[in-house]
Amino acid sequence: MFGKLGLGELLLLFGVVLLLFGPKKLPELARSMGQAVKEFKKGQEEIEETLNADVTVTETKTTEEVKEVKEDKETENKQ
Repeated sequence: MFGKLGLGELLLLFGVVLLLFGPKKLPELARSMGQAVKEFKKGQEEIEETLNADVTVTETKTTEEVKEVKEDKETENKQ
């Protein structure tokens, strides 16, 4: 989750956050961050579902069009 941050960097970051917000605000800040991450992931999943549905519809339409063209060619070849 934190990429290439080591223990030292995480401790420094925690210290800066502690100095900026104070110990009383940390639980509230952590809760807010957790909710924000949850909402972000939910939105990301919704976008993925929408895109997958759109791709499926497009694939279905394309497959139907290819079948129609193939049938038309076969009909022309029979005549």
